[in-house]
Amino acid sequence: QVRLVESGGGLVQAGGSLTLSCTASGLDFSQTPIGWWRRAPGKDREFVAAISISGTGTHYADSVKAQLTISRDNPSSTVSLQMSNLQPEDTAVYYCASGAYGTRAASYTYWGQGTRVTVSS
Repeated sequence: QVRLVESGGGLVQAGGSLTLSCTASGLDFSQTPIGWWRRAPGKDREFVAAISISGTGTHYADSVKAQLTISRDNPSSTVSLQMSNLQPEDTAVYYCASGAYGTRAASYTYWGQGTRVTVSS
């Protein structure tokens, strides 16, 4: 059974930072690209970032590129998303997903349950 579990969300003030983690089980993690997506209140799900199987390739949404760093640790089956200078518009539920590297949600195979990030002004 494949599981993706996100953690690290919470409440942060504008300008603050958070690091989200996604820990996977039940799949060959070292052969699986991972992406992060988010859904803000009242909005559609949007792509945030993705990382290749080796970690040498990364891909960010233009709107958040300056704020984010995605990384992975294959031995621990974990992908991290470091977020800085958070703003209220970054408030969303953040999801990790496996199996793809692009911006098309349907390309991803498995999804976690999400972790909520709330940024106060």
